[in-house]
Amino acid sequence: MRRVSRIAVAGAATASLALALSACGGTSTESSSSDSKGDKGLAIAYDVGGKGDQSFNDAAYAGLVQAKKEFGYKTADIEPTEGETDADKAQRLASLARQGYNPVIGVGYAYAPAVKEVAEKYPDTTFGIVDDAQVQADNVADLVFSEEQASYLAGVAAAKATKTNTVGFVGGVDIPLIHKFEAGYKQGVEDTSGGKVKVVSQYLTQTAEEGGFSSPDKGKTAAEGQIEKKADVVYAAAGLSGQGVIEAAAANKVWAIGVDSDQYKQEALAKYKDYILTSATKDVAKAVFGLAKSVEDGKPVTGIVKGDLKTGEVGLADSNPKFADDAELQEAIETAKEKIISGEIKVKSS
Repeated sequence: MRRVSRIAVAGAATASLALALSACGGTSTESSSSDSKGDKGLAIAYDVGGKGDQSFNDAAYAGLVQAKKEFGYKTADIEPTEGETDADKAQRLASLARQGYNPVIGVGYAYAPAVKEVAEKYPDTTFGIVDDAQVQADNVADLVFSEEQASYLAGVAAAKATKTNTVGFVGGVDIPLIHKFEAGYKQGVEDTSGGKVKVVSQYLTQTAEEGGFSSPDKGKTAAEGQIEKKADVVYAAAGLSGQGVIEAAAANKVWAIGVDSDQYKQEALAKYKDYILTSATKDVAKAVFGLAKSVEDGKPVTGIVKGDLKTGEVGLADSNPKFADDAELQEAIETAKEKIISGEIKVKSS
């Protein structure tokens, strides 16, 4: 039997929260005015960039779609707003919990303060947060990944694919999470090339509020600058901004490496796909669906839930035939993967 929050709400509070929810972006699945709380399930609140980023947020949405289909309940997915505060995020999560959605997941590390605050107020609701392990509570699942491991493999691929001995890395925001991507990538490049391949790195912004994860134009400009420096493979860990990196790579006929989702398969990027070598993926969809299933089964998962190469929740996409059919490249990647899983290769996270 699913655990569902049934806290009563005064009429005035309900009205104000409904208004706040509307201001924060409406649901894109079912109406929030159902007369029964018992048929409501998973709700997600998107990170910067929102649905349609062809990357991180869309992966979370895929998990929601799977849960909706399998469990047959109402779901909700809420867009962020420009310049929103932690209080705005908390209000959004509280509104979803109060309406009876369970679990409620904040997509992205920026939800940490909001999840911590709201989880205390709604102990009968299971909350999840993607990409953050700081929130420790009996009803919170921290859905995290070893992004540095997938990025190491991306570095192996870049070192093998480059013809100029220069490759690029574009990070969306200069924060520890994205440092993990850069660290693993650089180590993979260095180990594979013996130090012969140079990595040119750039972060788009210092904070998410400045648009580092939501500005394709910034990503495109950064990639063009790296390509001018002879980079012929550019890896982006920049959310929606990564679309600009891919566009620049395609325009200059060099390789791009995507992130989080298999970006070769994304319809919005179809015209660039011949220049998407691979993508360093993390299975956010699986993590989101897994939490929803645990709640549906009456055994909510909480604490740190980590996906890595060993569990198969991070890795490299092989949709591009030019990547998949390159025997030498695939052998190098498989060897590196085996060594990481066995512990022979310790991948840096900073």
